[in-house]
Amino acid sequence: MLVESGPALSDVTLLGPVQIRSLAEELGVRPTKTLGQNFVHDANTVRRIVAASGVGTHDTVLEVGPGLGSLTLGLLDTVHEVVAVEIDPKLAARLPATASEFAGDRADHLHVVTADALRVSAADLPATPTALVANLPYNVAVPVLLHLLAEMPSIATVLVMVQLEVADRLAAPPGNRVYGVPSVKARFFGDVRKAGTVGRNVFWPEPNVESGLVRIDRRDDPRWSSNDDALRRRVFAVIDAAFAQRRKTLRSALAGWAGSPAEAEKLLRAADIDPSLRGERLDIDGFVRLAAAAEGRAAES
Repeated sequence: MLVESGPALSDVTLLGPVQIRSLAEELGVRPTKTLGQNFVHDANTVRRIVAASGVGTHDTVLEVGPGLGSLTLGLLDTVHEVVAVEIDPKLAARLPATASEFAGDRADHLHVVTADALRVSAADLPATPTALVANLPYNVAVPVLLHLLAEMPSIATVLVMVQLEVADRLAAPPGNRVYGVPSVKARFFGDVRKAGTVGRNVFWPEPNVESGLVRIDRRDDPRWSSNDDALRRRVFAVIDAAFAQRRKTLRSALAGWAGSPAEAEKLLRAADIDPSLRGERLDIDGFVRLAAAAEGRAAES
């Protein structure tokens, strides 16, 4: 079920196939697999993404990889401000003019930052984002998502379009066959769920894969803070170790991380976790408890 976004702020014109190809021709853009460039040319898909994000007139939205501006225009029609981070200087330079042409006075609410999303920090942005809404480059989607959630605790909600296989992994619950490192790490920050699928025919050029929408709502969990960077690093280290050898029990898989199988078992029992479990059966709460047990044992030494 999709959440409706706030009311449109103006009569913004969304881009269609003709406008997309015209802009690409003007800029001499030939979409590359290296940058994961696939441009959305369907206005209904843009509206659907904005609606699924639940953003409204109170939000400052961070958009990553705006490309030619399809989603940017849809966001400008709904939210207070859009901060668009684009790695391609040519695309970044054209985006304000596109906004002026198709979004009228709403163009003043767009800020473009030419930067690599894998390296950008909150200090690099002209405004503090409350939400992340983006068609993420498929080749770096998970690293970008986790980096931005870690760097920008002000982001309360996320709606990203990613490769369908990645969407399934991010949203998979413990015990699911595709539950793994991305699933657990995303849940460190909040509640994760799939918000729909997107066909190939809404992109130019058409990708070789289907796409999926993933919604993340950052939780204010009393058991841990997703804004605690030191805790996040400890928890992520345990997650990486647990899934490095998926077929092994946690007692064996965490032997290197803990120092020995016996020490791994001690920590697991201290965290009230069965040492015979495998990593794909453990939820994020278990991983946090395990990191806390290890920290407590280190403090005693």
